[in-house]
Amino acid sequence: MRIVFLGTPEFAVPALQKLLDHSYEIFGVFTQPDRPSGRGQRPQPSPVKLLSQAKGIPVFQPEKIRREENRAVFAELRPDFIVTAAYGQILPGWLLQSARLAPVNIHGSLLPRYRGAAPIPWAILKGEEVTGITTMIMQESLDSGPILLQQEVPIPVDKTAGELAADLAIVAADLLIRTLDGLEKKTITPVEQDESRVTWAPPITKEMARISWEKSALEIHNKVRAMNPWPGAHTVFHGERLQIWRSLPEILSPGSKVPPGTLAGFSGDGIRVQCAEGTMLNVLELQKPGRSRISGREFANGAHLRPGDAIFRD
Repeated sequence: MRIVFLGTPEFAVPALQKLLDHSYEIFGVFTQPDRPSGRGQRPQPSPVKLLSQAKGIPVFQPEKIRREENRAVFAELRPDFIVTAAYGQILPGWLLQSARLAPVNIHGSLLPRYRGAAPIPWAILKGEEVTGITTMIMQESLDSGPILLQQEVPIPVDKTAGELAADLAIVAADLLIRTLDGLEKKTITPVEQDESRVTWAPPITKEMARISWEKSALEIHNKVRAMNPWPGAHTVFHGERLQIWRSLPEILSPGSKVPPGTLAGFSGDGIRVQCAEGTMLNVLELQKPGRSRISGREFANGAHLRPGDAIFRD
């Protein structure tokens, strides 16, 4: 089978590696152009590009894949399957139609829930206990195509978006192989999505990462882990931005009169911060600007904090 693979971030790497492990013929890989990254802001290749180059696969990096000049490239590649995993651009109809058997997409949710660019952090933000992977037939409209296979994955209460993405990527790689095998043998029947159950997962923005201590501890905790690794949930301490990377929610006595954002006490490695609805957030890991990450207890010791101090503000 001739395959053209489109993907960019680390999430897509296990799927590409699994195709190679199963001796699929990868005739070309499309990934996003090298982007500035790090302190020096030097252009860096995507994880998919690095793997492709290491395996000697031709790499294409168009700024806009919809441009007409890319049509001839796909015509020459003559793919049986087009496979996409977090590529980062909407694909035109002519590209999808260039696949002899099917254009297959890997999506990080149980469609039709969480269509869009950021299904993994949004599932955590919404407090979901289960998510999963969907393989689907691609259409020009966003994540709307018929479902091929799905597999559920639980979301532990302490799992961050980055950790969940890594778990889902492994599941996605295995599900992709089953999907292509089923399509080739005609043992999979595509199922149309139920449009009445559609929810959306638009891109995460930096503006979404600010913590409001007037929310419950569970809501804040979900934000903390949904924003890890990017952009990092943050609050304000003594007029300075402070990022919170790990936490756990605690439910205490309702009706507490302590203002939200107040230090209520200490845990082994953390600090307990009062939130809304009689709840507390156990802050386990945080980071000052330009510093390394430290435990909540190390932060409290360094700042000489005591229970009853009003430490965080919205």
